[in-house]
Amino acid sequence: MAAKLLLAEDTRDLNRALVAVLEHEGYEVVPVYDGEEALEQISATNFEGIILDIMMPKRDGLEVLATMRADGDYTPVLLLTAKAEAADRVAGLDAGADAYLTKPSAMKELLARVR
Repeated sequence: MAAKLLLAEDTRDLNRALVAVLEHEGYEVVPVYDGEEALEQISATNFEGIILDIMMPKRDGLEVLATMRADGDYTPVLLLTAKAEAADRVAGLDAGADAYLTKPSAMKELLARVR
């Protein structure tokens, strides 16, 4: 059975491209486009992993992550974001992310981190 991933990325073209790559690698992917949708899916579905953009509408990825962790949800989270400063990476990891990857990123590295 394929691992189920949540992909929260508001840039629709990037979201579609990532879904295609991840599905090609055998993952089942649920795409969402904002932080509210992400939290709705997280509360309704069990995921093996979650990929969160930080800068999303309605709720940003750090808010989603903080809500998850406060609710006792320790599903592995990869933050995928354009925010590349060291302070941003530290803030993401301190918020409870398991990994932090900046965009644009190499697909091979993204897949390795998802694995």
